[in-house]
Amino acid sequence: MRVEACLDFPEEEVDAIEFSQAERQLQASRVALDEVRARAKQGSLLRGGLQVVLAGQPNVGKSSLLNRLAGEERAIVTDIAGTTRDALREAIQIEGVPIHVIDTAGLRETGDAIERIGIERSWSEIARADVVLHLLDIRLGWTQDDDVIEAKLPAGIEHIVVANKIDAAEIASFEAWRAGRLWIGLSARTGEGIPLLQHALLRAGGWREGIEDAFLARQRHLDALDRAGRCLDRAQGLLTRTELFAEELRLAQAALSEITGELTPDDLLGEIFSRFCIGK
Repeated sequence: MRVEACLDFPEEEVDAIEFSQAERQLQASRVALDEVRARAKQGSLLRGGLQVVLAGQPNVGKSSLLNRLAGEERAIVTDIAGTTRDALREAIQIEGVPIHVIDTAGLRETGDAIERIGIERSWSEIARADVVLHLLDIRLGWTQDDDVIEAKLPAGIEHIVVANKIDAAEIASFEAWRAGRLWIGLSARTGEGIPLLQHALLRAGGWREGIEDAFLARQRHLDALDRAGRCLDRAQGLLTRTELFAEELRLAQAALSEITGELTPDDLLGEIFSRFCIGK
């Protein structure tokens, strides 16, 4: 309101903007908004759960991993590549958070018409995923086919590489960053390393320990909060350019108003006149 008053009534005796004070207030607003976003994200996870898609080449252990996470034999597991032809879904919980796990057909070039349909459906599931678990056989490592799969993943999607079959390779489970990707080494057959994957999924979904007052936000609420956050981030670099600074604050307010109810220009003027002695 002080920024708006300085812009709209420059001839009045309104204190000029103190940039250090404005920066402190802006930083406090960003911290408060980040906390609301975290609580909203928690609530959204509890409300709708996390969509996790198992993707990768054939015969890397996707169905075995689904069975391990589900705690029972839900998917057919064989040594024949291409056994899974269609998406198989299983709902589980990790620390009370609903996780919807989708096993998909192995991603490869094939002349089998039915398998091709399954692969197309796999990509459709990946496009709707919150997190993609990109499985590979650790004995073969990262291959050119994995490069092809990664290149086709939607931009911005959470992506964890699961290096399966550590039991066959006779190595211990691990969690590491490699070439900018999070890698989890585990065995879907024995269960070694599964806790590492479970915790990584919660982190990827934005789950934070110790937040008890989460509220059940909808996706449109999360989108509005994200837009407001981006506006405040841009405003940080525009403190000395008052008109642009004010515009980013207006946009942030407009985004938040989609949640709380619209704030009109008349509302803003009313607030200004109630706070400052303008026109006297």
